[in-house]
Amino acid sequence: MRKSLMTLFRRLLLCFGGLALLSTLVFLGTNAWVLFSTRERIYSVPSCPPERVGIVFGTSHWTRSGERNPHFEGRMEAAAELLRDGKIEHLLVSGDNATLYYNEPVTMWRDLRGRGVREVDMTLDYAGFSTFDTLARARDVFLVEKAALITQSWHLPRALFIANALGLEAYGCAAEETPSLGVWWLKLREAAARVATVGDLYIWGRTPRFLGPLEPLQFAPPVELAPNHLDKNAGAADIDGDKDKVVTSPIVVVSPRTQSQERGAQGQGTQGQGKYQDHDLDGPERDIHSGVVSDKVVQ
Repeated sequence: MRKSLMTLFRRLLLCFGGLALLSTLVFLGTNAWVLFSTRERIYSVPSCPPERVGIVFGTSHWTRSGERNPHFEGRMEAAAELLRDGKIEHLLVSGDNATLYYNEPVTMWRDLRGRGVREVDMTLDYAGFSTFDTLARARDVFLVEKAALITQSWHLPRALFIANALGLEAYGCAAEETPSLGVWWLKLREAAARVATVGDLYIWGRTPRFLGPLEPLQFAPPVELAPNHLDKNAGAADIDGDKDKVVTSPIVVVSPRTQSQERGAQGQGTQGQGKYQDHDLDGPERDIHSGVVSDKVVQ
């Protein structure tokens, strides 16, 4: 009896060991596939090739400690710099607006306006709930075929991999990264997300959470901006140089859905520029959250 139990224990141990080895190989192999297949399409911001559309991926403005999220800062600075240098003509600002009190696109819009980016050079996507949703909607809703992806270097391989699977011609512009204690945890999470992404694309056939009607991007004639119009500390001043003129929030457009449908659709967000769900656009984002926002920095 004792001998048979020992035999069973050894077999179970071998099974668990085999599963652990297989899981490790899948994890490492999938990450190697994603990283090596995208490495030649990632550039620093100064060396990014020109492209008409830049897709900016959303992230939280604040961390739980109440400090400004350095990843948010890096993405906003990179987007403004690319637009200022004429390498990008239009920004698709995509992020999470899944609840009434959390709105990444409007927060990014405000920040970019404060850096001198014109309102006509931005389109807001309120249903960019994930990296996949952002890119799928860029293709299917905003009819983007080519784009520069603006986010941190550890996020770009997965974003580029998804873009390639969706048939988008894309390259990555790596936003500035600020060393921090939590960055290794973020990179570990991102490594796990790459494995999940391969499953989403090639096994489970993931689809976007929310699409909606077509909204092709509208390109405005370019203008030359003076350097002081992109001072991140200048506030949301009008790009014509009137420091006393306050920049307003995106125009609120009535959705085709009824108000009762809007109330029932809380958590689904809306799509496109200016369409917004009864949010207080003038209220500070941080006050709405009572100063507590998740440390989410990747989608």
